[in-house]
Amino acid sequence: MSDLKKASLDYHALPKPGKIAIQLTKAAETQRDLALAYSPGVAAPVRAIAENPDDVYLYTAKGNSVAVISDGSAILGLGNLGPLASKPVMEGKALLFKRFANIDAIDIEVKTDSVKGFIDSVASIADTFGGINLEDIRAPECFEIERQLVELCDVPVFHDDQHGTAIVNAAGLLNALDIQGKSLPGARIVCLGAGAAAIACMRLLVEMGARRGNILMLDRRGVIYTGRDGVNQYKAEFANDTAARSLADACEGADVFIGLSGANLLMPEVLKTMAPRPVIFACSNPDPEISPELARQTRDDLIMATGRSDYPNQVNNVLGFPFIFRGALDVRAREINTTMKVAAVRALCQLAREPVPQSVLDVCDEASLSFGPEYILPKPMDPRLMSFVSDAVARAAVATGVARKAYPEHYPIKPPLVN
Repeated sequence: MSDLKKASLDYHALPKPGKIAIQLTKAAETQRDLALAYSPGVAAPVRAIAENPDDVYLYTAKGNSVAVISDGSAILGLGNLGPLASKPVMEGKALLFKRFANIDAIDIEVKTDSVKGFIDSVASIADTFGGINLEDIRAPECFEIERQLVELCDVPVFHDDQHGTAIVNAAGLLNALDIQGKSLPGARIVCLGAGAAAIACMRLLVEMGARRGNILMLDRRGVIYTGRDGVNQYKAEFANDTAARSLADACEGADVFIGLSGANLLMPEVLKTMAPRPVIFACSNPDPEISPELARQTRDDLIMATGRSDYPNQVNNVLGFPFIFRGALDVRAREINTTMKVAAVRALCQLAREPVPQSVLDVCDEASLSFGPEYILPKPMDPRLMSFVSDAVARAAVATGVARKAYPEHYPIKPPLVN
């Protein structure tokens, strides 16, 4: 057994199985405490909520709770291993919600092979929570699942594999293009991968100004071009009238490569044909589409990002989802709409350009960090993410009319730096 495997199994098993637990927030020591917590005292908030359903936010934990829900059909890069096998991942997501945004999250694994069964299960319990984080659900089913649940539920429903990935990718890409002296509308983009994350990434880039005609998307069969057989409706959004058929064809003269596919698929000879000052996001984990070492040996004018924490410019969803939900919950948003997602992108872009506090340098074991080719995104341990991203999302929710509550003034727009 490898050292990492043993350490992981020990971490999950000891001293108590799992990564999350329930904690009491009220006294429960005396007879009076119990009378208030349960019978007969609990009847008072029951009647209040029955009379005014919004009082549920006043008298229960709903407003700070998120359900992390999966069917286990696309667990990380491991595939369809079933709902029970997804539980460690969903508990891990709950841990991140609590660690980074102080949100109480609970994992729920739904045992069904039916899209309708999954939708019905989630819709029937959604009101229990302040928000729903969908996770590790295979494409293309995930698109229809999320679409219907957004319509059916009166709380935010957010598929993080799609939108969290898209938001962090977009923020990093906008900053990288700026450093390289390029713009999103003018960039020629190659997307290797056509699953949920890839399609969501390209949709958001188009929303922010990328030209659909400048995007070439590839699946296992090559370039998705106009008229190609066997292309589902989601991939077809990015079919272009092009003579390119292979990755080599697509990359010639391209400004951007975004990999959401598999290991070692971008060859050095292909990288050499890209435009001057290219941006390479090789996000496959644990092994990227091209290693940073090989990429830099091949080109000295690129900006490189990966999904790994042991290289600069990690594209990490934890920069997004805890703070996006924090902002949504704090204004009791009914949904997380496109304007809120774009606001999160802009906030991440801005934060990466701010001076980095010494406390962040210390926890990241860095002598210095400043906006540039090797620092295009904030570090996950940066405490200012709460203020910047949550603030932006909450304001966007209020501005677009999906908030039930006024903007919380405890978010400073530009928080003081932590020394």
